[in-house]
Amino acid sequence: MDRRRCLQVLGLGGVLSVAGCTGGSTSVREATATEGTLTLATATTAHDSGLLGALTPGFEETSGASVKTVARGTGAALRIARDGDCDAVLVHARPLEDEFLRSGYGINRRTVMVNDFLIVGPTDDPAGVSGRTPVAAFRGIAGAEATFLSRGDRSGTHLRERRLWDEAGVDPSGSWYRETGQGMGDTLVAAGQAGAYTLTDRGTFLTVSDEGVLAAHVDHGIDDPPRLLRNEYAIIPVNPARHDVAYPLAMAYVGYLTGPGQSRIGGFRVGGERAFRPLGPAPEPNFRQYVPTDWRG
Repeated sequence: MDRRRCLQVLGLGGVLSVAGCTGGSTSVREATATEGTLTLATATTAHDSGLLGALTPGFEETSGASVKTVARGTGAALRIARDGDCDAVLVHARPLEDEFLRSGYGINRRTVMVNDFLIVGPTDDPAGVSGRTPVAAFRGIAGAEATFLSRGDRSGTHLRERRLWDEAGVDPSGSWYRETGQGMGDTLVAAGQAGAYTLTDRGTFLTVSDEGVLAAHVDHGIDDPPRLLRNEYAIIPVNPARHDVAYPLAMAYVGYLTGPGQSRIGGFRVGGERAFRPLGPAPEPNFRQYVPTDWRG
């Protein structure tokens, strides 16, 4: 399989498509951290928030390589990686990451940063969910049959939304519950137009939301969000034993995100507010971050 086959990239912000499709390939041995292109499949939230635009120049200056970004929901980003059409993935859905690692398509996972999910909706809050717990808010939206937009795309945000409905004991259905099939930025725009509630990550909400259209009704803060709202991101290189990928370049990117890139993540602001919190080196390294959570080695 030619991992450089063209990917038709859609989505918010004119994401770069993979260019230069040829019949040839570059071996792992030939790909170094000072040449070539790193193809990164990333969750739309990391792109739509503007964070990657702040991170990419630092890596390109340091490595001499270029970065091509394919923005999709986490599920779709991991499918691209399974097909060998990228070198690394930046995603935020641990259950899907575990499947990817367990099947041997990804190796050397590293946690990079965290932010939080918000429940946002019309400023007049017709379901009366402001200040409630995440589970109580979802129950309130369902009870009021207030319009709710789901991404419906097996992204990290969509999986967390489904988990919240499960925790609330609600099987959402009916005309009040709609799926957009779009990324986070487009879903927020649609929610604003429809006067709907939705679940969003903090970074994209700060970037996309028009002031006075949607309000964050459930917001526990980025420093210590409750378990159900905590949103952890990880970088995972594609396994070079499975596909012909630029593995040294992918590992250079891992080193950048977990090293000098941490200061850029910490300094990234949207409208003066923090959108992500870096997860720097811990006093006691958590080696289980590299493997599936159910690993028993």
